[in-house]
Amino acid sequence: MSLMTELRLIPFRFLTHCFERNDMLHLEFKLRFSLIALFVIALLLLVPFSFCAQSAERPIRVAARICQPFVMNNAGEFSGLSIFLWDNIAVELGLEYSIEEYGLNEMLESVAQGKADVGISCLSITQEREKIIDFSHSFYETHLAIAVKQHGFLHAIKTIFYNKKLYVVVGIIVGVAALIGGILFLLEHKINTKLFSMKNRGGKLAEALISGLPFISSGPIRYYEFQTLGGRTLSAVLAVGSTLMIASITALLASAFTLDQMRSEITGLQDLAKVKVGAMEATTSAEYLQEQGLNSRTFNDRQKLLAALDAGSLDAVVSDGAVLKYLIKKAQAEGRYESLSVLPFVFEKQNYAFALPDHSPYVEKLNQALLSVRESPVWRKELVKYFGE
Repeated sequence: MSLMTELRLIPFRFLTHCFERNDMLHLEFKLRFSLIALFVIALLLLVPFSFCAQSAERPIRVAARICQPFVMNNAGEFSGLSIFLWDNIAVELGLEYSIEEYGLNEMLESVAQGKADVGISCLSITQEREKIIDFSHSFYETHLAIAVKQHGFLHAIKTIFYNKKLYVVVGIIVGVAALIGGILFLLEHKINTKLFSMKNRGGKLAEALISGLPFISSGPIRYYEFQTLGGRTLSAVLAVGSTLMIASITALLASAFTLDQMRSEITGLQDLAKVKVGAMEATTSAEYLQEQGLNSRTFNDRQKLLAALDAGSLDAVVSDGAVLKYLIKKAQAEGRYESLSVLPFVFEKQNYAFALPDHSPYVEKLNQALLSVRESPVWRKELVKYFGE
């Protein structure tokens, strides 16, 4: 029998002995003694629970997933924006903690199962994740973005000749010129020797096409150049129509041959269906692409993901804009990924937060400390350190 059990039994034995000795104790004394004995018993029963509570005091278990620049691991030394924020929160709350590195799914599972007290990364708040874990207040807001590889001058020239919009524009110009020229031919070819000077029919048809081109490029020929009333009426009507035609064709050409369009075939979400797209596995980026019906190749390492884009294995990468910009900027400072860039197009807002088990006892105090640190100058200084002004 254990020592703790023996101690708890002593008052019971003594109390039993006293009640058996009726001749030794007055009834009132017995009652008072019984109350005291019960109080002592209660104290002895609480000793193990107090001991357990003291033994339960331990460092907070932090599950971290690498996501630059929010969580980084350099030879066992963790750093980054999320780590900086958590460290300041821990100092404010007087908490000791230990960090262990996990993958994304493993981190979420460890928090959900109570094996970790908090999960730290660039973790977006989503409805699906809310079903298994709780979240702190948001501490950073970003959006999904698209990274592409910009091509050189020769590729841009090649793009001109393979651009479908170019052939659409050429088709419109030739078609409209042929229509107008055909009408003029019917109205004028027999009597207007100035516009139709060729002797054979084929030559006059060519002249008709040529006479229709000015309506597309520079506006109609002066109305008095025509000999018939129909020709002059058509010229007056097209004087207005040609202005709209020229403006429309100019806009179409401009959209087809902007610098970004020539250097990359991708300008937004609408282009992802026809190219090879990559994303990080089990992330909001991969989920978003799946919801949009877009196929994607998933990776478990962001450096491998960007390397595939740089090597041409992928045409585009969809990920959190803040993370993409940081990684590409950092790599270019080291002389890598010089052709990669993030498109000026964002979508699907992302809010980062800490992961917590459901009904975590730390959530309220953690949120208060988090808001306190976020409003401090040191947090703004840290943001500038990683992302600039």
